[in-house]
Amino acid sequence: MNLKDKKVIVTGGSRGLGLGLVEALVARSTKVTVVARDPQVLKSVEARLGVGVISADVTDEREAHHILSEVKPDILVLNAGAKPPMGRLDQLSWADFSAAWETDVRGGFYWMQAALKTPLTPGSHVLVGSSGAAQNGSPLSGSYAGAKRMLWLMAKYANGVSAQDKLGIRFQAIVPMQIIGNTGVGDAGANAYARASGISREEFLARFGAPMPPREFGEKVVSVLENRAYADGVVFGLKGDTGITILETAA
Repeated sequence: MNLKDKKVIVTGGSRGLGLGLVEALVARSTKVTVVARDPQVLKSVEARLGVGVISADVTDEREAHHILSEVKPDILVLNAGAKPPMGRLDQLSWADFSAAWETDVRGGFYWMQAALKTPLTPGSHVLVGSSGAAQNGSPLSGSYAGAKRMLWLMAKYANGVSAQDKLGIRFQAIVPMQIIGNTGVGDAGANAYARASGISREEFLARFGAPMPPREFGEKVVSVLENRAYADGVVFGLKGDTGITILETAA
Protein backbone atom coordinates (compact mmCIF):
# COMPACT_ATOMS: atom_id res chain seq x y z
CA MET A 1 0.00 0.00 0.00
CA ASN A 2 1.27 3.47 -0.86
CA LEU A 3 0.63 5.51 2.28
CA LYS A 4 1.11 8.96 0.76
CA ASP A 5 -1.97 11.12 1.44
CA LYS A 6 -3.83 8.28 3.16
CA LYS A 7 -5.97 9.45 6.07
CA VAL A 8 -4.91 7.74 9.29
CA ILE A 9 -6.29 7.94 12.84
CA VAL A 10 -4.01 6.82 15.67
CA THR A 11 -5.61 6.57 19.10
CA GLY A 12 -3.15 7.05 21.93
CA GLY A 13 -0.75 8.60 19.43
CA SER A 14 0.58 11.40 21.62
CA ARG A 15 3.08 9.31 23.61
CA GLY A 16 5.16 6.14 23.58
CA LEU A 17 4.59 3.55 20.88
CA GLY A 18 1.72 5.50 19.38
CA LEU A 19 3.88 8.58 18.94
CA GLY A 20 6.64 6.49 17.34
CA LEU A 21 4.08 5.24 14.82
CA VAL A 22 2.78 8.76 14.16
CA GLU A 23 6.35 9.91 13.41
CA ALA A 24 6.82 7.03 10.96
CA LEU A 25 3.51 7.81 9.25
CA VAL A 26 4.27 11.52 8.95
CA ALA A 27 7.57 10.59 7.26
CA ARG A 28 5.44 8.88 4.56
CA SER A 29 3.34 12.03 3.99
CA THR A 30 0.16 10.54 5.41
CA LYS A 31 -2.61 12.73 6.80
CA VAL A 32 -2.57 11.74 10.46
CA THR A 33 -5.12 12.57 13.14
CA VAL A 34 -4.04 11.79 16.70
CA VAL A 35 -6.74 11.02 19.27
CA ALA A 36 -5.74 11.22 22.94
CA ARG A 37 -6.96 12.69 26.20
CA ASP A 38 -4.39 15.33 27.18
CA PRO A 39 -4.95 18.54 25.17
CA GLN A 40 -1.61 20.06 26.19
CA VAL A 41 0.38 17.05 25.00
CA LEU A 42 -1.68 17.01 21.79
CA LYS A 43 -0.83 20.66 21.14
CA SER A 44 2.86 19.82 21.38
CA VAL A 45 2.51 16.91 18.95
CA GLU A 46 0.48 19.07 16.57
CA ALA A 47 3.10 21.83 16.59
CA ARG A 48 6.06 19.48 16.11
CA LEU A 49 4.63 17.11 13.50
CA GLY A 50 1.86 19.09 11.80
CA VAL A 51 -0.79 16.45 12.43
CA GLY A 52 -4.46 16.87 13.22
CA VAL A 53 -5.42 16.31 16.85
CA ILE A 54 -8.63 15.49 18.71
CA SER A 55 -8.90 15.44 22.48
CA ALA A 56 -11.25 12.60 23.39
CA ASP A 57 -11.72 9.64 25.71
CA VAL A 58 -11.38 6.44 23.65
CA THR A 59 -13.85 4.69 25.96
CA ASP A 60 -16.60 7.15 24.94
CA GLU A 61 -18.75 5.23 22.46
CA ARG A 62 -20.27 8.34 20.92
CA GLU A 63 -16.86 9.87 20.28
CA ALA A 64 -15.73 6.75 18.41
CA HIS A 65 -18.68 6.93 16.03
CA HIS A 66 -18.47 10.71 15.65
CA ILE A 67 -14.73 10.82 14.93
CA LEU A 68 -14.83 8.02 12.37
CA SER A 69 -17.81 9.60 10.62
CA GLU A 70 -16.08 12.98 10.46
CA VAL A 71 -12.52 11.92 9.52
CA LYS A 72 -13.38 8.89 7.35
CA PRO A 73 -9.91 7.34 7.69
CA ASP A 74 -8.35 4.86 5.31
CA ILE A 75 -6.41 3.39 8.23
CA LEU A 76 -7.42 3.25 11.89
CA VAL A 77 -4.82 2.32 14.52
CA LEU A 78 -6.19 1.39 17.94
CA ASN A 79 -3.18 1.95 20.17
CA ALA A 80 -4.64 3.66 23.24
CA GLY A 81 -4.54 1.79 26.53
CA ALA A 82 -4.21 2.19 30.27
CA LYS A 83 -0.98 1.84 32.22
CA PRO A 84 -1.93 -1.16 34.36
CA PRO A 85 -1.44 -0.95 38.14
CA MET A 86 1.32 -3.41 38.99
CA GLY A 87 1.17 -6.01 41.74
CA ARG A 88 0.68 -9.67 42.54
CA LEU A 89 -2.75 -11.23 42.26
CA ASP A 90 -3.22 -11.06 46.04
CA GLN A 91 -2.23 -7.38 46.20
CA LEU A 92 -4.58 -5.78 43.67
CA SER A 93 -8.08 -4.43 44.15
CA TRP A 94 -10.68 -5.38 41.57
CA ALA A 95 -10.54 -1.84 40.17
CA ASP A 96 -6.78 -2.14 39.68
CA PHE A 97 -7.00 -5.68 38.30
CA SER A 98 -9.67 -4.79 35.73
CA ALA A 99 -8.15 -1.49 34.53
CA ALA A 100 -6.97 -2.90 31.19
CA TRP A 101 -10.41 -4.32 30.44
CA GLU A 102 -12.14 -1.06 31.27
CA THR A 103 -9.85 0.96 28.97
CA ASP A 104 -8.08 -1.20 26.39
CA VAL A 105 -10.86 -3.70 25.70
CA ARG A 106 -13.75 -1.31 26.15
CA GLY A 107 -12.14 1.26 23.85
CA GLY A 108 -11.24 -1.41 21.30
CA PHE A 109 -14.80 -2.75 21.41
CA TYR A 110 -16.38 0.64 20.71
CA TRP A 111 -13.96 1.63 17.94
CA MET A 112 -14.12 -1.72 16.16
CA GLN A 113 -17.91 -1.59 16.31
CA ALA A 114 -17.85 1.95 14.96
CA ALA A 115 -15.56 0.89 12.10
CA LEU A 116 -18.04 -1.84 11.16
CA LYS A 117 -21.19 0.20 11.66
CA THR A 118 -20.12 3.53 10.08
CA PRO A 119 -18.78 1.65 8.06
CA LEU A 120 -15.28 2.50 6.92
CA THR A 121 -14.81 2.35 3.15
CA PRO A 122 -13.93 -0.94 1.42
CA GLY A 123 -10.17 -1.47 1.47
CA SER A 124 -9.75 0.22 4.85
CA HIS A 125 -7.39 -1.21 7.46
CA VAL A 126 -7.84 -1.35 11.23
CA LEU A 127 -4.74 -2.18 13.26
CA VAL A 128 -5.42 -3.36 16.80
CA GLY A 129 -2.67 -3.05 19.41
CA SER A 130 -2.11 -6.23 21.44
CA SER A 131 0.95 -7.49 23.38
CA GLY A 132 3.22 -10.50 23.76
CA ALA A 133 1.62 -10.82 27.18
CA ALA A 134 -1.39 -12.19 25.29
CA GLN A 135 0.68 -15.32 24.62
CA ASN A 136 2.87 -15.54 27.69
CA GLY A 137 0.85 -14.00 30.54
CA SER A 138 1.87 -11.15 32.82
CA PRO A 139 1.41 -12.08 36.50
CA LEU A 140 2.21 -8.63 37.88
CA SER A 141 -0.16 -6.58 35.71
CA GLY A 142 -3.62 -7.81 36.64
CA SER A 143 -5.91 -8.40 33.68
CA TYR A 144 -3.48 -6.89 31.14
CA ALA A 145 -2.54 -10.18 29.45
CA GLY A 146 -6.16 -11.30 29.17
CA ALA A 147 -7.21 -7.91 27.85
CA LYS A 148 -4.56 -7.99 25.15
CA ARG A 149 -5.56 -11.52 24.17
CA MET A 150 -9.17 -10.37 23.92
CA LEU A 151 -8.18 -7.54 21.57
CA TRP A 152 -6.33 -10.08 19.42
CA LEU A 153 -9.46 -12.23 19.27
CA MET A 154 -11.72 -9.23 18.64
CA ALA A 155 -9.68 -8.32 15.55
CA LYS A 156 -10.39 -11.82 14.21
CA TYR A 157 -14.06 -11.59 15.14
CA ALA A 158 -14.30 -8.23 13.33
CA ASN A 159 -12.80 -9.79 10.20
CA GLY A 160 -15.59 -12.34 10.33
CA VAL A 161 -18.24 -9.63 10.48
CA SER A 162 -16.56 -7.72 7.64
CA ALA A 163 -16.55 -10.85 5.49
CA GLN A 164 -20.15 -11.76 6.29
CA ASP A 165 -21.39 -8.25 5.48
CA LYS A 166 -19.02 -7.82 2.50
CA LEU A 167 -17.58 -4.61 3.95
CA GLY A 168 -14.04 -5.06 2.65
CA ILE A 169 -12.47 -3.83 5.91
CA ARG A 170 -9.36 -5.66 7.13
CA PHE A 171 -8.59 -5.98 10.84
CA GLN A 172 -5.06 -6.94 11.91
CA ALA A 173 -3.51 -7.31 15.37
CA ILE A 174 -0.07 -5.91 16.19
CA VAL A 175 1.77 -7.80 18.94
CA PRO A 176 4.99 -6.31 20.37
CA MET A 177 6.89 -9.37 21.64
CA GLN A 178 8.97 -7.51 24.23
CA ILE A 179 8.60 -4.88 26.93
CA ILE A 180 9.68 -1.54 25.51
CA GLY A 181 11.45 0.97 27.72
CA ASN A 182 10.76 4.71 27.79
CA THR A 183 7.04 4.15 27.38
CA GLY A 184 4.44 4.39 30.14
CA VAL A 185 3.30 0.77 30.05
CA GLY A 186 6.78 -0.52 29.29
CA ASP A 187 8.47 1.31 32.15
CA ALA A 188 5.78 0.28 34.63
CA GLY A 189 6.23 -3.37 33.65
CA ALA A 190 10.03 -3.29 33.47
CA ASN A 191 10.35 -1.63 36.86
CA ALA A 192 7.97 -4.07 38.54
CA TYR A 193 9.53 -7.21 37.08
CA ALA A 194 13.07 -5.95 37.69
CA ARG A 195 12.27 -5.36 41.37
CA ALA A 196 10.68 -8.80 41.66
CA SER A 197 13.80 -10.38 40.12
CA GLY A 198 16.25 -8.33 42.17
CA ILE A 199 17.94 -6.83 39.12
CA SER A 200 18.11 -3.42 37.48
CA ARG A 201 15.58 -2.21 34.92
CA GLU A 202 18.31 -2.23 32.28
CA GLU A 203 19.26 -5.84 33.06
CA PHE A 204 15.64 -6.91 32.82
CA LEU A 205 15.06 -5.19 29.47
CA ALA A 206 18.26 -6.73 28.10
CA ARG A 207 16.66 -10.17 28.46
CA PHE A 208 14.49 -9.39 25.43
CA GLY A 209 17.51 -8.96 23.15
CA ALA A 210 17.80 -5.96 20.86
CA PRO A 211 15.60 -3.05 21.97
CA MET A 212 12.72 -1.80 19.86
CA PRO A 213 12.28 1.92 20.64
CA PRO A 214 8.99 3.60 19.70
CA ARG A 215 10.15 4.95 16.32
CA GLU A 216 11.48 1.52 15.30
CA PHE A 217 8.17 0.01 16.40
CA GLY A 218 6.45 2.57 14.18
CA GLU A 219 8.61 1.66 11.21
CA LYS A 220 7.74 -2.01 11.62
CA VAL A 221 4.02 -1.25 11.79
CA VAL A 222 4.29 0.86 8.65
CA SER A 223 6.03 -2.07 6.94
CA VAL A 224 3.00 -4.24 7.72
CA LEU A 225 0.87 -1.73 5.81
CA GLU A 226 3.29 -1.11 2.93
CA ASN A 227 4.73 -4.54 2.19
CA ARG A 228 2.62 -6.93 0.12
CA ALA A 229 4.42 -9.86 1.77
CA TYR A 230 2.26 -9.19 4.84
CA ALA A 231 -1.03 -8.92 2.95
CA ASP A 232 -2.38 -12.27 4.17
CA GLY A 233 -1.37 -11.80 7.80
CA VAL A 234 -3.92 -11.23 10.53
CA VAL A 235 -1.66 -11.20 13.60
CA PHE A 236 1.92 -9.87 13.54
CA GLY A 237 4.61 -10.28 16.18
CA LEU A 238 7.15 -7.44 16.32
CA LYS A 239 10.56 -7.73 17.99
CA GLY A 240 13.78 -5.74 17.90
CA ASP A 241 16.08 -8.59 16.92
CA THR A 242 13.79 -10.71 14.73
CA GLY A 243 11.70 -8.03 13.00
CA ILE A 244 8.17 -8.91 11.89
CA THR A 245 6.74 -12.41 12.22
CA ILE A 246 3.32 -13.44 10.92
CA LEU A 247 1.70 -15.24 13.85
CA GLU A 248 -1.63 -15.97 12.14
CA THR A 249 -2.93 -15.73 8.60
CA ALA A 250 -6.44 -15.43 7.22
CA ALA A 251 -8.31 -18.74 7.29
